[in-house]
Amino acid sequence: MSLPTLSVIVRARDEAASIGRCLELVRAQRPGGADAELIVVDNASRDATAAIARAHGAEVVEVAAGAFTFGGALNLGAARARGEVLVALSAHAFPRDDGWLGRLAAAFEDPRVACACGERFLPDGSPLRAPVEQDLARARLHPEWGYSNAAGGFRASLWRERPFREDLPGCEDKEWARHWLERGYVCRLDPALRVEHDHTHDPLLDVYRRARREAEGLALAFGLPAGSAPDLVRRWWSDLRFYDSALRARLSHRRAARLLGEHAGRARAARGRG
Repeated sequence: MSLPTLSVIVRARDEAASIGRCLELVRAQRPGGADAELIVVDNASRDATAAIARAHGAEVVEVAAGAFTFGGALNLGAARARGEVLVALSAHAFPRDDGWLGRLAAAFEDPRVACACGERFLPDGSPLRAPVEQDLARARLHPEWGYSNAAGGFRASLWRERPFREDLPGCEDKEWARHWLERGYVCRLDPALRVEHDHTHDPLLDVYRRARREAEGLALAFGLPAGSAPDLVRRWWSDLRFYDSALRARLSHRRAARLLGEHAGRARAARGRG
């Protein structure tokens, strides 16, 4: 069976420092012996992002200033794409080897797979050592865990039936995946599909804002309630996932920024629901 054709869609804003490396690594991939189509959706960059993208052979689609949403930008790129599988990739996400796109394409040989991406951890924070299929029951238990458009693929035929929501501030990927899990599809999460993509050392304010945005989107998508102050303290004290010691977790200023951002995002979503 031949691999599906691929289109890679990169959303970017002011990414001149990283997008060249990202696109070079994509161009080095030849899944099924053919180049993937390359589309960059540029969100009114003030630097050379668009020029660098064109120099790497990408079609550049411009988003009007002030009109960006994560779902809207991806829908804009997907509408221009011709591949059977569409690959969303952050401009600062870097494939680890030249077989990444081929492995991603192979996941869609199973007709039950709606989307697929890399993952390092299980929901409890333990390492993910083999591929898993997330179904609806798993998604309901852990709504924050699952498909990511930072570096993941989704079926173009399903996207044409139901695009990404454009009204969410974040987590349009998990909301879209849930739509198809509810219809019997699965999401494949595979450590072999991981890319180099790390925000753990971002500045504190960026950590807070990212966590707030994603928590707000998740809460709006799935109707999650606002958390209480005692719940925030309980999580800070007890939820020690991804840390090798309780002391390091509780003293981590970036973890504190993330927890505060998540708490604020849930509260914003609750206020928005009225």
